[in-house]
Amino acid sequence: MLKKKTIVRDISWLSFNHRVLQEAADTTVPLKERIKFLGIFSNNLDEFFRVRVAALRKMIELGSKAKMHLEDDPANILKNIQEIVMQQQSEFEETWKDILREMKKQNILLINEKKLTAVQQKFVLDYFNEEVRSYIVPLMIESLQAFPVLNDKSIYLACKLSKKDNSIAERFALVSVPVRHLPRFVKLPSRPEEHNLILLEDVIRFCLPNIFSFFGYDSFSSHVIKVTRDAEIDIDNDVSTSLIQKLEKGLKNRKKGKPVRFVFDKEIDISLLAYLLKRLGLSNNENIVPGGRIHNFKDFMNFPDVFTGQKNQRKKSFTHPLLANASSVTSVVLEKDVLLNFPYHSFNSMIDLLREAAIDPHVVNIKVTCYRLASRSKIINALTNAVRNGKHVTVMLELRARFDEEANLEWKSQLEEAGVKVLLGVPNLKVHAKLCLIKRRVNNITTHYGFVSTGNLNEKTAQVYGDHCLLTSNRQIMADVNRIFTFLEHPKTRIDILKSCNTLMVCPTGMRRQLNSLIDREIRNASTKKHGAIILKVNSLSDKALIEKLNEAGRAGVKIKLIIRGICCMFTESKKFKKHIQAISIVDEYLEHARVMIFHNGGNQKVFISSADWMIRNIDHRIEAACPILEKDMKQEMIDIINIQLSDNVKARILDNNLSNHMVNPRNSPKIRSQVELYNYLYRKATS
Repeated sequence: MLKKKTIVRDISWLSFNHRVLQEAADTTVPLKERIKFLGIFSNNLDEFFRVRVAALRKMIELGSKAKMHLEDDPANILKNIQEIVMQQQSEFEETWKDILREMKKQNILLINEKKLTAVQQKFVLDYFNEEVRSYIVPLMIESLQAFPVLNDKSIYLACKLSKKDNSIAERFALVSVPVRHLPRFVKLPSRPEEHNLILLEDVIRFCLPNIFSFFGYDSFSSHVIKVTRDAEIDIDNDVSTSLIQKLEKGLKNRKKGKPVRFVFDKEIDISLLAYLLKRLGLSNNENIVPGGRIHNFKDFMNFPDVFTGQKNQRKKSFTHPLLANASSVTSVVLEKDVLLNFPYHSFNSMIDLLREAAIDPHVVNIKVTCYRLASRSKIINALTNAVRNGKHVTVMLELRARFDEEANLEWKSQLEEAGVKVLLGVPNLKVHAKLCLIKRRVNNITTHYGFVSTGNLNEKTAQVYGDHCLLTSNRQIMADVNRIFTFLEHPKTRIDILKSCNTLMVCPTGMRRQLNSLIDREIRNASTKKHGAIILKVNSLSDKALIEKLNEAGRAGVKIKLIIRGICCMFTESKKFKKHIQAISIVDEYLEHARVMIFHNGGNQKVFISSADWMIRNIDHRIEAACPILEKDMKQEMIDIINIQLSDNVKARILDNNLSNHMVNPRNSPKIRSQVELYNYLYRKATS
């Protein structure tokens, strides 16, 4: 049997999510943050099943045709996934029990329907009648010929109804918990210095007699269940009105996607469970996961703020020093490059740049790419105001951004109503590059400025995502940005224009070739006893060809350092490597979202920020852009930032071949938590 050349992508992803679970289990993390990490873990796992597990099931249906894309048989991968998920579920439940004990010490109690005081019982009954009852539509499922479609983002109470004297036959029912309309957490009357909370499903549990007494039952049992469905949307590649129609149809079909996981309270009545599985068409090997009493922990990311004596660790972002006292962002960017590092630097500078462009009489047009936007986007406000001020505004809006399709369809309508020219994508290619081009004309002299970013134009996520954005008027950079927009506006006829980009590395036309060339240079240097070094920071490393190129570099003696937040399919330990590879993952308060590449290049280091992960889908099937950092001081700042992260010994985990997720051992070194050190480093630069 041949030894695998790479780690199975989905198993590596589960290892990443385990790092999230480790943060929830870490007692040095503030209690509210620990609960939030449980919510993140749960939400991540839901999306994993919706997308990856669903895809593996389809591969099994394809048979041998699918195996060519994987390092292992999809059935074996699914079996491994099930084993790992069950183990992680056990760790999750132990962590939650520990958190509940810690909450109790702080007089924060999550009360269920069986532990309510008389005062609390009256409160719950009143709350149910006034707020909840109108949303409750019980389904007597045995009477329904067609089993109801269960929404995969919802939770349900599966109820067994009976009569204590057995005078009426038992019945089964389902009640949808209306978390889309009401808060998941309800604050109960409490004693002084105490916080009592009850979950919405437990409010309903307490009031089941009020719901079902009409049927003559007097004994009730209820347990939470949840279904996770295949979330892939099948659409054709014709970028036209039909794309929108098919996307809208796909969003409706997603709600009816094939179940890929069924999670239930392990205390559920056996006969009720068997009935549900039969009606859902699930068998015992269909990722049926027994769990605890509570499901949909994603809602716990917004746990009520009832914690006392815990300081908010998150420090306020600050304005970049070059912009702090400037008359305008535009005036600075027209003179020099500005490197913004989120969430440490304020995202307001990005919004201000677009606001200024919207009212600048010399600005002719504005072009931006949008992938994921904030729900109340100030970016969109600036762009629509620009149209009102007579500017030509073009927005490349990627409708196929997974789980943001519906929101982007709504943004499309709003933008078009405002007079914005909306581009909807490119056949066979998602547009993932983060770009802005602003055209300014003064006395018949045209100037282009804008930005290239690693993150989305989203002021909400910019508060918690670590990203970099280069504001620039550099002619070479902006010429390439202009070329990309020319292609986006004429995708059927101008594909060759991407190949003429000289400064940016662009996917899918040139980045792979250029990355190979940059790595080859380090290999040549190392092979001739010169120093060769590569530092790579990405969200995911799974592209087999690029992994093999890194392996080649390691065998040649190139010093390689990796910071990979999520998937890392590379075996980082090998006796064939002449130098040890340092490979870490950082999971902390902020989500490390930036992509950065540093090549030693014989001492004249090349530094790039990029929107692209090292995955086949990014390199070969998306429009992506990597931008060089050219200004000397700025280049050094980026190198300093990456070196600070490489020195992390508080939140960094080692990425080894066994996916063990061991913490970096500080030994006798001072503790370095990179996100704290980065704030201090950048803040000193802003205030010195």
